[in-house]
Amino acid sequence: MKITIIGDGGWGTALSVLLSKKGISVTLWGAFADYINILKQKRENLKFLPGITIPESVKFTDSLEIALKGAEIVVLAVPAQYMRGVLRKIKKYNCALIKFLTVAKGIELETAKFMSEVICLELGKVKLAVLSGPNIASEVAQGIPSACVCASLDKDLSLEIQEIFTSNLFRVYTHNDLIGVELGGALKNVIAIACGICDGLGFGANTKAALLTRGLAEITRLGRALGADYKTFSGLSGMGDLVATCFSDKSRNRYLGEQIGKGKKLSEILSGTEMVIEGVVTTKSALKVATEHNLSLPITKEVFNVLFENKKPGLAVMDLMSRAKKEETDSPD
Repeated sequence: MKITIIGDGGWGTALSVLLSKKGISVTLWGAFADYINILKQKRENLKFLPGITIPESVKFTDSLEIALKGAEIVVLAVPAQYMRGVLRKIKKYNCALIKFLTVAKGIELETAKFMSEVICLELGKVKLAVLSGPNIASEVAQGIPSACVCASLDKDLSLEIQEIFTSNLFRVYTHNDLIGVELGGALKNVIAIACGICDGLGFGANTKAALLTRGLAEITRLGRALGADYKTFSGLSGMGDLVATCFSDKSRNRYLGEQIGKGKKLSEILSGTEMVIEGVVTTKSALKVATEHNLSLPITKEVFNVLFENKKPGLAVMDLMSRAKKEETDSPD
């Protein structure tokens, strides 16, 4: 079997390491020829996954034609806001027999669509699955025991992905709630920014626990409005991913929030990294979706105010704390 991974970032690279250790033929595609040549020479992704040796069996290419030729499964590991552009290049080739797996976590800003929707709009009716969960790329690449969930409307495909990716250190569960799994993976980044802001402000476990719990209520509220199963959000792609991203010192979204809480400007933080921090744009996308469904997402709204309206983080916290008293539910209020 040949598997092609589109996207040479940290997660795409980690998955190439995981699969190659199972003896699977893996080709890793990147958009920039110069960096692909560095990967070939160094066998290490110095920008996005430093310290991890990439097995010699992993092939690298900047040619989509070479990457797609003979591929049975194509893993889409490009950032959400670049997904459509890459798909438009992919569809120039024959994709009729290819099965697609998206591991991107985000919502397209312009259209407020999830990655599965963008893929189907660009490639048509293809076999498609989503892989998501509490997976810090460096930990998976190091072989630290991890788990995730594969969701698809095609049960046979989710079972096939489960079989291919599961190892004694990486456990894959199956699911059929495509939108629920995608939503959990996208919105947890917004809540992680909020938790990071509180870390930067010097708050403690009480604050973070409250944000995480009420953040999960926001995710569930929006998910139910979109037709997702509310039980999905208590699983790996919901609570699991939320916990990992909000507490890990390797989380880019939590780190960005922490720096904001310490007084740094968003532009300053973003200019200092080549990594895409998905939660920044997802904050805008999530509010766009919520507005379309007349839903209130107070934590997400305050993260937006801090990131894009220059609101002081401390004031955002106080405004959240002084909201009208209510019963603990996931109602639109």
